[in-house]
Amino acid sequence: MGTLVAFHAHPDDECIGTGGSIARASAEGHRVVLVLATNGDFGEVPEDLAEGETLVDRRRTEVLRSAEVLGVHRVAWLGYKDSGMTGWEQNADPDAFHQADVEFAAERLAAILREESADVLTTYDWHGNYGHPDHIKVHVVGNRAAELAGTAAVYEMTVNRDAIVRQMRTARAAGDEAFGGEEFDPTGPADDGNPMGMPEDEITHQVDVREYAEIKRASMRCHSSQITDTSFFLQMPPEMFAEAFGTEWFIKHGAEPGPRVGWLFE
Repeated sequence: MGTLVAFHAHPDDECIGTGGSIARASAEGHRVVLVLATNGDFGEVPEDLAEGETLVDRRRTEVLRSAEVLGVHRVAWLGYKDSGMTGWEQNADPDAFHQADVEFAAERLAAILREESADVLTTYDWHGNYGHPDHIKVHVVGNRAAELAGTAAVYEMTVNRDAIVRQMRTARAAGDEAFGGEEFDPTGPADDGNPMGMPEDEITHQVDVREYAEIKRASMRCHSSQITDTSFFLQMPPEMFAEAFGTEWFIKHGAEPGPRVGWLFE
């Protein structure tokens, strides 16, 4: 058995992008460590915060519940502030992850990789899937940490842009105009001006997690401050959710591009 370290930017990112892979790795007997770069300070603020409770308090509680559902063995925090979206004034906060010294932050993550004798590290693709400053920083810091710690297997989690386009066309041909949202265009500019995710021919691995799709969705429900019951994710019928989110996509360092069915531990 091996150890997977999943490096994410904010509480709730772990379930959306890699929840199925985390659940599968845990179910197969691997150790799973979740590392979060930020506290998620600038997420949606729910109306039901208790007196004295902060959004950070709520999101920490939510991610611990999600981790339990997914089978995570350890949750670690780097403790940086959320940088907000591209162009927000929070980008310039010296305590924001966006402003973190790459070598210093990478060494903090590398220390966890060494401590855990990590076999696999997951990060994000070069533009953080949709251009969020903290997601891009996860890519930079994660890749540098793997170099420092000597972690050989690095998988960049991404979104298969071409697969989303196909799914939307199929759904809308069947009369489901709501699939993906009326204004959602995966080929249009995301937060950094680039299209969401990566083209299919640049992806190396498609990981089958259909068996764990409902665990993945249960972990999403744990993040009720950010993913409400009326959200697109939670309103989908089980079979549609499994079709849309039952495959997770990665770019493995050193692997030939062109997606093939594979696994993080191979």
